[in-house]
Amino acid sequence: MDEEQFDLSQRQQAILNLIVHNYVATAAPVSSKAVLESSGLYLSSATIRNEMAVLEELGYLMHPHTSAGRIPTDKGYRYFVERLLGDVELPTDEKNTIRHQFHQAKLEVAQWMQLAAVVLARSARAVALVSAPQLDQPRVRHIELISTQSHLVLLILVFQGGTVRQSVLTLKEPMSQQILSQVAAKLNGRFAGLDAQGIRPKLGDVFDFEADVMNLVLELIADGAPPNRDVYRDGLTEVLRQPEFTSQNDARALVDAMEEPDLLKYAMTSRVGTVQVLIGGEGRWRELSSCSMVLARYGVEGFATGALGVLGPIRMPYGRAISAVKYVADLMSDLVSDLYME
Repeated sequence: MDEEQFDLSQRQQAILNLIVHNYVATAAPVSSKAVLESSGLYLSSATIRNEMAVLEELGYLMHPHTSAGRIPTDKGYRYFVERLLGDVELPTDEKNTIRHQFHQAKLEVAQWMQLAAVVLARSARAVALVSAPQLDQPRVRHIELISTQSHLVLLILVFQGGTVRQSVLTLKEPMSQQILSQVAAKLNGRFAGLDAQGIRPKLGDVFDFEADVMNLVLELIADGAPPNRDVYRDGLTEVLRQPEFTSQNDARALVDAMEEPDLLKYAMTSRVGTVQVLIGGEGRWRELSSCSMVLARYGVEGFATGALGVLGPIRMPYGRAISAVKYVADLMSDLVSDLYME
């Protein structure tokens, strides 16, 4: 973080705050007259112009050559987000509506991923990106044993989260479906909810066919639950109507940024519930040089987590975007807990 961010006076902070809010709302450079009329500050126009010139010299504002007004720089937005914005919450009625929508949705990953993308795009007025949760360690939810032929048994292993793996065992002696079902029920009672590390110490309690089943289960766990790499998106059409993306090149840059595979992976480097704000790519992604992104990781730490975020112009309503991302991430964490830790 740039230490100069802590050097602004209260008056300079107030002026920068007003310029950010005004520019986000209008997309037009903000003049000293506009600051004077909206500030409520007992300052002369000359004093405001001088302070704006200082803010420009310090790198928080820039002066488009076609206008007498100023607009925030990436550094100005960063100062605003970290020092001026404060805690912002979505309106209570909006939060209640969102929560009601999630409670109505079935506990199916695809359905609530898509719902999360739609809700985020609408609430944050930005492109929404949501990745499905991934299990840190595959865990057994349910085992089924199905008789197929006299010496063949189909093992169906359901991981927590709903992923299914199948394999076939060869029996030394035929078993009835009734016995197979009894064995499966016993193994479910003993091993449901465990990963490989939890299963191995308990293998001494099972013998013969039960041991064969569990050794095959361990092989399937070692292969891993197939990762769900789907990323759900929404809101692109609305964002492309923003003045920043009127040219074909700028619109293409936004689409390229939206498709950047590492954006949501970056969110996975933080703890669950932590919101990160990337302004102009922060030097990490060229595609984001004209965009900002608000990211969060959701889920249950050390168990199953995913990522979500919103992408839009640097002239983003950060308070709304941050509060929407945090609120939806918290809801998604609750859903992961319900779905994967039952």
